[in-house]
Amino acid sequence: MKTITTDELKTLQADRRGILLINTLDESHFAATRISDALNVPQSKKDFIERVDEIAGSKKRPMVVYCRSSECMSSTQAAEKLDAAGFQEVYNYEGGSEAWNQEIEPFDAPALSPWGGRYVYERTQFR
Repeated sequence: MKTITTDELKTLQADRRGILLINTLDESHFAATRISDALNVPQSKKDFIERVDEIAGSKKRPMVVYCRSSECMSSTQAAEKLDAAGFQEVYNYEGGSEAWNQEIEPFDAPALSPWGGRYVYERTQFR
C-alpha cells in the first residue's frame, strides 16, 4: 500500500489506466463523501474483499481507496485488507473527500440516495 496526495490522485485519474476509485465508508456516509467516479464498497462488510475482487476483475488492477479525511481510518484498514488479499497496486488517498473537495472539486450534494446512483456497486450491477 502506498499513501497518495490529492495531486497524485488527480494524475492517476488523468492517466486513465483503468484506476478503480473506492469509497470505503458505510452506505449511509457515501452521499456526503463521494468523489466523482467513485464506487462505494464498505470495508466494514464481511464480503469487502470479494466485492472488490469482483469489480476489479484482476488483483493487478490499480485501485485507490479513500474515506472522509486523514483522521478517518476506514481507507487505511481497507488498503491493509486488500494488500493482505494479494492486490498488487493499492493506493490509500489519505486526504479523503475533505481534501478533494477543498482542493479539486467543491462538493455538491447529490439528489440521489446513497444507493440510488451510478456510483454505487451492488453485487451484480451498477446503477
